[in-house]
Amino acid sequence: MSEIGKINNLQIIKELDFGIYLDGKEFGEILLPKRYVPENYKIDDFIDVFIYRDSEERLIATTEKPYAMVGDFAFLKVLTINEIGAFLDWGLTKDLFVPFREQKQKMQKGNFYLVFVYLDNESNRIAASSRLDKFLNKTPADYQINQEVDLIIRNKTDMGYKVIINNSHSGVLYKNEVFQTLKEGQKIKGFIKKIREDEKIDVSLQKSGYEKVEKLTEKIINKLKENNGFISVTDKTSPEIIYNTFGVSKKTYKKSIGVLYKKRIINIEKDGIKLNN
Repeated sequence: MSEIGKINNLQIIKELDFGIYLDGKEFGEILLPKRYVPENYKIDDFIDVFIYRDSEERLIATTEKPYAMVGDFAFLKVLTINEIGAFLDWGLTKDLFVPFREQKQKMQKGNFYLVFVYLDNESNRIAASSRLDKFLNKTPADYQINQEVDLIIRNKTDMGYKVIINNSHSGVLYKNEVFQTLKEGQKIKGFIKKIREDEKIDVSLQKSGYEKVEKLTEKIINKLKENNGFISVTDKTSPEIIYNTFGVSKKTYKKSIGVLYKKRIINIEKDGIKLNN
């Protein structure tokens, strides 16, 4: 089965002056224009192509890969606006259409927006929407605590940031656990922190619990060895410096140096920590 808006592995069935035709299965023959035809191809070879509709609404194939495919969330730039909607740059010759009804706020030329790429059921055309909520998965999430996930920063709130988890569920990242600059549309790794009784999901940029502390103690020891046994980062150091140095919260850092101190691996001094001989 071939899929519009996805990468498909299709068989070459015939050659013409302006390109080659591929077996699009239920869609019939699909043209791959000459400028996309790879060198040294043979009839009956299979090739990976992206299928979409051209400006005349004909199905066409390309070996170019768009910035996002059907089913993806992506942060894209508005190139033009006309009387029917906005058109986004998604890396292909034909721009990606966003109807006015699918714009949560009226889009402006030159601005970037987080959108969902979908296939319109009625027209079989690829389009995008900034009304993200209706495309998020509403079924209960089956994540494990401390599971690593892919996050997309959605927008900033008073609590912190709304995020999209694994291109599927909505989540919250709290501002008191963020020690770096985050921007709308940014992709970043994170971890499941908690799934609440109301099925809402809290995420973090670091693992929680002992496993996180254990990994950090190793990192602190290595850092000390690299710096002749001393670093000027204590439990009084600012959260920003601690995060920039070790990529963790101040709370986690304090727990980790406490573990090392109790094991007599380090000594905590006024202006830093020292590796014991």
